[in-house]
Amino acid sequence: MTQPIYFELVSPEAKIISEDVTMAVIPGTEGDFGVLAGHMPLVANVRAGVVEIYRDNMKQISDRIFIAGGVADVTGTQCTLLAEQAVNVNDLDKADLQRQVDILIEDIKIHEDINERGRFQKRVEILKIMIEAA
Repeated sequence: MTQPIYFELVSPEAKIISEDVTMAVIPGTEGDFGVLAGHMPLVANVRAGVVEIYRDNMKQISDRIFIAGGVADVTGTQCTLLAEQAVNVNDLDKADLQRQVDILIEDIKIHEDINERGRFQKRVEILKIMIEAA
């Protein structure tokens, strides 16, 4: 049997997960990486994507959590993922997300401030990844 690793997923709104898991697969900026007990220590930036949690074995995903980027701190016994935003994939509504994208695209067209448009564009990109995850 595989040793568990203590996994915490924290967003600005709440602590999403704080428990022993068999494995967590995290969307790193250089590619997805799996975290198991005994993992070499590292700090990694993470991109928007889905974190897959394996609780009982490494054959079945227990939870899928969308994150909008952040930082992972990994040791041999623990992984802490600080996410900019975190939402259970089961709670994502594709139609609502698409409406948000449509509104933001209209906002991009009317805003002249390049910084505002860039902020809206980043949000559109994250929403599209959320739609894909749902």
